[in-house]
Amino acid sequence: MNIVVIGCGRLGAELALRLFRQGHDVAVVDQTSDAFSNLPPEFRGRLIEGEVLNRDVLTRADIAAADAVAVVTNSDAVNVVVGHVAREVYGVANVAVRNFDPRRRRLQEAFGLPIVSSAVWGAGRFESILTTGSVHAVLSAGNGEVQVFEVPVPEGCAGQTIAQLLEDGSLMAVAHTRHAKATLPAPDTALAPGDVLLVSGSVADAKKLQLRLAAGQEN
Repeated sequence: MNIVVIGCGRLGAELALRLFRQGHDVAVVDQTSDAFSNLPPEFRGRLIEGEVLNRDVLTRADIAAADAVAVVTNSDAVNVVVGHVAREVYGVANVAVRNFDPRRRRLQEAFGLPIVSSAVWGAGRFESILTTGSVHAVLSAGNGEVQVFEVPVPEGCAGQTIAQLLEDGSLMAVAHTRHAKATLPAPDTALAPGDVLLVSGSVADAKKLQLRLAAGQEN
């Protein structure tokens, strides 16, 4: 794929490197050449210096031929404007923009572009790690509204079925692992100590499950 990354701060540099390592053709745009020092020597994509709102700069990045564009500067206004231009003017179907300040997220959402908020996502991950104990997140969707949690089955739950463990219906089982073999979970599967269950839902629901598991261990 031909991918244009606009903004070469730490996030943009890391994204560009990952895409490059996957074999994509990557062009990186930033208004200052100093920003390109965030890229490691192994990166061999194209570097375009210039004001990211300038049409000539976007033309040099060959944005019209891009399969995807990521706009990840530190300015939410710039991100949403350039993302909108990439989609509406240059016809790039796959465009994603960064949200730097969560307070401006609603404004960006009004443009209908996919938004990645590192602050919101990061806060959600910290919340999960700090408040859910052994039930911890392994995958986050969107900006963390829905996550997938790994649940080690404790001794106190031996013999319970998956349906009994998740009886309130707030969490959905997505995988069941026993002796390193994963299967699609059935509601009537009886659990054994050492099993690992993957469930999806919110951080609040995972916290409730953690409390129930802890209470079961104490009884």
